Amino acid sequence: MSTASQLGRLALTAHLRAAKPVSPQRFLPWLVPLALFALWLAASHWHWMSEQVLPSPALVWASLLELGQGELWMHLSISLQRLALGLAGGVVSGLLLGALLGSSKLAERLIYPTFAALAQIPTLAWIPLFMLLFGIGEALKLVVLIKAIIVPITIHTLVGVRDAQPRLREAAAVLRLSPVQQVFRLTIPAALPSFMAGLRLALATGWASLLAAELLASSEGLGYLMVWGRQLFMLDIVFVCILVIGVFGALFSTGINWLDKRLVYWPHPATAAFQRQPIGQGWQRVQPWLLPVALVVLWQAVVQLKLIDSNILAAPLQVLQAGWEGLRDGSLVDAMLRSLSRALGGLLIGGALGLVSGLVLGLWRPAERLFGGTLSALQQIAIFAWVPLLTAWFGLGELGKLSFISLATFFPLLIASQRGIANLSPQLNEASRVLRLDRHQHLLRVVLPGAAPAIFAGLRLALIYAWLGTIGAEYFMPSNGGIASLMIGAQQLFRMDQVMASMLLIGLTGALLNALGQRLEARASRWRNA
Repeated sequence: MSTASQLGRLALTAHLRAAKPVSPQRFLPWLVPLALFALWLAASHWHWMSEQVLPSPALVWASLLELGQGELWMHLSISLQRLALGLAGGVVSGLLLGALLGSSKLAERLIYPTFAALAQIPTLAWIPLFMLLFGIGEALKLVVLIKAIIVPITIHTLVGVRDAQPRLREAAAVLRLSPVQQVFRLTIPAALPSFMAGLRLALATGWASLLAAELLASSEGLGYLMVWGRQLFMLDIVFVCILVIGVFGALFSTGINWLDKRLVYWPHPATAAFQRQPIGQGWQRVQPWLLPVALVVLWQAVVQLKLIDSNILAAPLQVLQAGWEGLRDGSLVDAMLRSLSRALGGLLIGGALGLVSGLVLGLWRPAERLFGGTLSALQQIAIFAWVPLLTAWFGLGELGKLSFISLATFFPLLIASQRGIANLSPQLNEASRVLRLDRHQHLLRVVLPGAAPAIFAGLRLALIYAWLGTIGAEYFMPSNGGIASLMIGAQQLFRMDQVMASMLLIGLTGALLNALGQRLEARASRWRNA
């Protein structure tokens, strides 16, 4: 044997010895998707469910190939164009408004309370009014998108600009920077981390809101394609759309993460939560009320002078009268009780499942490897993309609504509890071992108290999502009453006073639930400030 061949064999032997064996744990994330796919195959092969309810994988694949020849990309391009226009309008508007509010305490006191009050009304609750003002064409989708996007962009830009201002003014004075230099060299870099966090939230919110608008009123786009497939009981089309929505949701998330790393490459603290500035004394206490009072007076005058038809925009006095009549005859009270009971039921089911799942994934590493990838993939699918599928499986009644609300509240508590456990201090585990705590004691005395702030932060989000999910469920499944169902009926009768009274009640309820969540979160983490 030649020397070259001997050296080659020795090199190959050394390489094989140095190569690490493939760990079976690398295949764990694929077990759940493969098991679900096998179950899907078995269900379609043995006809456990009708093909109109659960299409076979072969049919879904054939529909994907057929739609992929042109129709799917046409609807997708229309949805992406709408999203791009909405992002452009919402981001620019939110950036300018947030910069104004963040750089001027007077502007924040005058404008932000009104902005925050209007933001408490969910985007879906604005749609009946937007339909009458802008029709059901492209303007409706654009306005819905801008409303959904402008809120997170404004708030995060406000926080980034305002919280950096004291330090920036001192640095600018020392460096003797001009106003233009101060903006580009200090203000923008300091506010960029917070703005990117708002952009990530705005993109996810805008994508979900666009699908909701297309589900309700559209003749083009992915949402329309899903509705068309649902109405014809061709759920293979719905499955294809859900797959595409999930893929693009993942691409959006990956793209934002890449952009964030490229733009914000310097060390920076975590994005702080929004905190209201102290109101002050005397005249400063009156300033937040000036803008809303002026808007209400202008609103009443415009309707009183018949510059706008009252069938499109009801006067404030008419709205208050309609609200009082609804409370007196019990229609609003009954609708609110039905909606709140659905929100609570969905929160109990979805929140409990999310909390337990998060604890299991956080405490047991194999479970995280087994289920984490699948849950992350499902999270990328915008919540309203599930509506056609859930209505086909569970109908338009209470079961369909409850399943949708439960799904909306599942992920906030799952993510919060899992991250809360993952971020526990290693010293707590060392203390638990020193004290020789068993698993039950370790869970009750170390894990849950340590993760409580994160869990209650997730609960605050779950409360908000439960209410938003309730409004969405009643919109897309209009049966058995509820505040959103009442709005739809009033819109069909052109009773805009009732529509706007319901909007006001929805906004107040959302604000109360948000305040309740903040109170619970503050109490859960009060020991950190002790």
